[in-house]
Amino acid sequence: MSIVFPPKPPVLPVDPGRTQQPAMVKLNNGIPVYMIEAGTEDVMRIDFTFDAGQAQEYLPLLASTTNTMLTEGSLHYSSSELNKILDFHGAFYNLYAEKDRAGFTIFFINRYIEKILELAGEIAIQPLFHEAELKALMKKRLQLYLVNREKVNNLAMEHFFESIFGNHHPYGRQIVPEDFENMNPPLLKDFHAANYTPGKLAIIISGKIHMRTLDLLNRHFGENFASDVYIEESLNFLKESKNRRNHIKKPGAVQTAVRIGCPTINKCHPDYPGLKILNVILGGYFNSRLMKNIREDKGLTYGVHSMVSSLILSGFNIISTEVSKKSTQKAVDEIYFEIERLQNEPVEKEELEIVRNYMLGEMVRMFDGPFALAESFRSVWEFGLDTSYYDRLIKKIRTITPDEITTLAGTYYNIENLHEIKAG
Repeated sequence: MSIVFPPKPPVLPVDPGRTQQPAMVKLNNGIPVYMIEAGTEDVMRIDFTFDAGQAQEYLPLLASTTNTMLTEGSLHYSSSELNKILDFHGAFYNLYAEKDRAGFTIFFINRYIEKILELAGEIAIQPLFHEAELKALMKKRLQLYLVNREKVNNLAMEHFFESIFGNHHPYGRQIVPEDFENMNPPLLKDFHAANYTPGKLAIIISGKIHMRTLDLLNRHFGENFASDVYIEESLNFLKESKNRRNHIKKPGAVQTAVRIGCPTINKCHPDYPGLKILNVILGGYFNSRLMKNIREDKGLTYGVHSMVSSLILSGFNIISTEVSKKSTQKAVDEIYFEIERLQNEPVEKEELEIVRNYMLGEMVRMFDGPFALAESFRSVWEFGLDTSYYDRLIKKIRTITPDEITTLAGTYYNIENLHEIKAG
């Protein structure tokens, strides 16, 4: 008796579809509001994003501390009152202070929009920066900093950014314990007044949008939110370290953290989509070349990965891993071996097809639901781009050739330009 198996289902190419371009309106004071109407549940997400990230700070920790203190008491509410009211209405928020932008994202049931936007206005416009709360916060942050200083992966990453961007710019500036003592309410108030302004704010809304949204936004953000203009002359500048090889000694460390990379282009450059594809092949997913070589074949690490990241003033590529002391140089050698292989040997068709399908599948997730659409939009809007960026990326994923990948590897992974930082 023979067993007859059904035919295999056909393998079809992944189609991420097209991402939605938000509608844009402006509040009475000129604040742009981007709206993504999507979803069936009565929930909304609003992102209040300011040009107030680390790149705008003139002292270490200033941007992140100002942002964290937004919810530690306002003109009409204490910190506990803010959080109790948000909890009562089933809302939650995320504060963020990134290298280029800072702000907060709030999620809520849309029938509570009036109260939520009142509280959002308190958080964004009227924080008080109480000294007692600030001291308690900086004490906690100092303790966390000291704990993280014992971890080689944190040491390696800090020194990597210092090496590729220089210690004269917030992208690469090192934090020291004394920086935690320098924060005080007047500094935070000045930074807030200069950077949390209508001219530096954009609002991105997604979900099932309430019909009164714009009226309420105008009431709390478009009427009494002053548009003061601050003219600043920044002394920050990007400058790579001349010493591209550095080992930070950490006696007693079990492993050595390795970071290899360099400054590179950002999303505004036409080569960026191709560079993203190259990165996936090299170390951007579990089946990448670095994982196959250094983890599976050599057994030198539990994980190794690469990343290409885009910043407003620059971009960077980075390869990261943690290995034992005796395996450190071998792992570094294999990283350079894989880079040189990409520069000299065309990628085979089968490997490239796997990467194409993987990346297109990841893009489906990026557009899955209103909140994912909002996040994907913000990640290109910050660079002055629109969602057509994703159309160009999809086209490049489908059409890139092995010869293009070889050229990109030679251009953007020139080994002489790479910074090699080890800690352990």
